[in-house]
Amino acid sequence: MPVWIRATLFVLLMPGTVAGWLPWIIADEPSVTRHRWLAAIGAATIAAGWSVLLWCARDFAVRGRGTLAPIDPPRALVTRGLYEYVRNPMYVGVVTAVLGQAAWFASRSMLAYAIVVALLFHTTIVIYEEPKLARSFGSSYDDYRARVPRWIPRRPGR
Repeated sequence: MPVWIRATLFVLLMPGTVAGWLPWIIADEPSVTRHRWLAAIGAATIAAGWSVLLWCARDFAVRGRGTLAPIDPPRALVTRGLYEYVRNPMYVGVVTAVLGQAAWFASRSMLAYAIVVALLFHTTIVIYEEPKLARSFGSSYDDYRARVPRWIPRRPGR
């Protein structure tokens, strides 16, 4: 199966669940907030989060020749594109999309969900992903990790 099909299926399955239909269930009968400014901020934030996620999925497929799925990871370390600014832009994109939904629905439960998702992502990255990447890519990952921050983006070379 071509990598772009595998990548699309996994994006629909996992991020689509975490930042798509699950927030609708958590929001409990979601309706757009009556505050137009908050809805506009929410819509822009959702769009930004999904744009980041899709950009990263494309980079994984094109540059890394793999997908977001742990069973079909990139064969090459992806350090270009958004990965030049932050090591985990996909996760940042998902949390951003969920925060946008919290604003869109003016939902405190969605905000709590976003916090839980962020904490779970952080734990997964520290306990599982970073050690696995260090084993898979060795010193090239160590060098990358030394120059690119985990969560807060910054310009390359700073």
